[in-house]
Amino acid sequence: MQGYGASFGIGFVAGMRSMSACAALTWAASQGRTRGDLIPAGAGARALATAAAVAEMAGDKMPFAPDRRIAPSFALRLVIGAVGGWAMAGRRASPEHGALAGVAGAVAGTLLGRAARGGDSRTSTGRSRGLAEDAVAVGLAVLVTRSAEPKRRGFHLGAAP
Repeated sequence: MQGYGASFGIGFVAGMRSMSACAALTWAASQGRTRGDLIPAGAGARALATAAAVAEMAGDKMPFAPDRRIAPSFALRLVIGAVGGWAMAGRRASPEHGALAGVAGAVAGTLLGRAARGGDSRTSTGRSRGLAEDAVAVGLAVLVTRSAEPKRRGFHLGAAP
């Protein structure tokens, strides 16, 4: 996924499971696959983000879970998509365009994930679809993280690509 593919991909994950995207970004940063020092890469950050992702997946199956399309949730997904897209843009790619690709991915992931999932998580079918969405989000997060272009040593925030 050279250029902007990883940016779009992490945005798509953010649209499906916002905290899974955050966890994937911390793991990518720990492997030197993110731009600059914006994303924390330490073991504590990875553990916290991964725990938040697991908690989000569990909470998503609850009957009181809010719709991902409500303004605060949707806005958060767009912000995570933008930051993730910026961080995952390839070496020869514009980080600003990476952020836009991340936002586009977040919009697509939010709307397509919701459409595929359906509206009722209180039924066994809704919970099964939610579990399937969890698996897709995690699988895509792993794929995006592993396929992201490694950054050069000394590549820092604000440095030219």
